[in-house]
Amino acid sequence: MAQAKIGDTVKVHYTGKFGDGMVFDTSIDDEPLEFRIGESQVIPGFEEAVVGMNPGESKTVNIPVDKAYGPHRDDLVQVVDRKQLPANLKPEIGQPLEGRQPDGEIVVATVTDVTESRVTLDANHPLAGKSLTFEIQLIEIVQ
Repeated sequence: MAQAKIGDTVKVHYTGKFGDGMVFDTSIDDEPLEFRIGESQVIPGFEEAVVGMNPGESKTVNIPVDKAYGPHRDDLVQVVDRKQLPANLKPEIGQPLEGRQPDGEIVVATVTDVTESRVTLDANHPLAGKSLTFEIQLIEIVQ
């Protein structure tokens, strides 16, 4: 039986959980996730876990921070004066905001704190700084 290897396109079902068992994402009631191994389309630890699996096989893997979304970086958190934001914007905690870097790159940040005069924006991935557990089932190696 063929095992998944770098360069293969695979379809998997997964359930992602935090250390306390709380589910943060799953594909179970949806289409399987399809990606090509080795092209950084998913986090490194997830990709590594699929390599060597056979179709129909399931496994549970714990993915450390450095193989997931990386550490939470303080340099990606910024406090801005509300006057720097559009006048019609009513920022709320949890709200995503888009901004453009000087080089034209679009950055998405989440509002994490709001005061009368300032807004705190966090451009870290929401799962940065967290170790994750995934239950993975390899459905198919696409030919």
